[in-house]
Amino acid sequence: MKKLIIENIKTIFYALVIALIIRTLLFQPFYIPSSSMEPNLLIGDRLFVSKYSYGYSKHSFPFSLPIFKDRIFYSKPNRGDVIVFKTPTDDRTDYIKRLIGLPGDSVQFIDGDVYVNDNQILKSIISKNEQVFCGTKKMNVNFFEEKLPNGKIHIASYRKNFSFQNSDKFTVPSNHYFFLGDNRDCSKDSRFLTSVGYVHENNLVGKAQFIFFSSDYRIGYIVEFWKWHKSFRFNRFFKKIS
Repeated sequence: MKKLIIENIKTIFYALVIALIIRTLLFQPFYIPSSSMEPNLLIGDRLFVSKYSYGYSKHSFPFSLPIFKDRIFYSKPNRGDVIVFKTPTDDRTDYIKRLIGLPGDSVQFIDGDVYVNDNQILKSIISKNEQVFCGTKKMNVNFFEEKLPNGKIHIASYRKNFSFQNSDKFTVPSNHYFFLGDNRDCSKDSRFLTSVGYVHENNLVGKAQFIFFSSDYRIGYIVEFWKWHKSFRFNRFFKKIS
């Protein structure tokens, strides 16, 4: 009996070590709790983030253990990547946004359009009279296809009325990045310097790769099994994030 207990403890220990290695070096699951990336990421999406995409920092480890001072095996992210990062204000909270501005870039909103280095991001409307969430309320928006300077294409939503119009010119410091939420009028991102602002390269956690599970908690919680067929978004399972 004693030998069996010891073997079970060893098995559990090895399993935890393997899980820790996978979580630290390869993939980590994340849950989307807000609507700031709609329509591309929805509340209730669960996704995998690749930890190796940009190298490793202390934020690669559970509890952000200060094992590394800076990043190792660093690979620079590409404009348009959807990235999980730790907010600079507390160095602890996970945010997920789209990378718009690279070090040295200028980013500015002018009359509702985004400009990078004084060049307007190409934007074409693809759908009118859509709805996205902003907190618990729905917001009337139009969907636009945006093409970044490197050719990366994504969908962004803009409020039909009273959309974010103009901003100061943001100049991205060295070794920092500028992020925006795809739900442009319901996102706390790098436009808000006191809460998010410019994100240092050491705060990058990883690149969002694909959604492995999605459910709408507004329809039914996991314990309400009789509502599963309505709450599960099967069309989002194993969907690649672009």
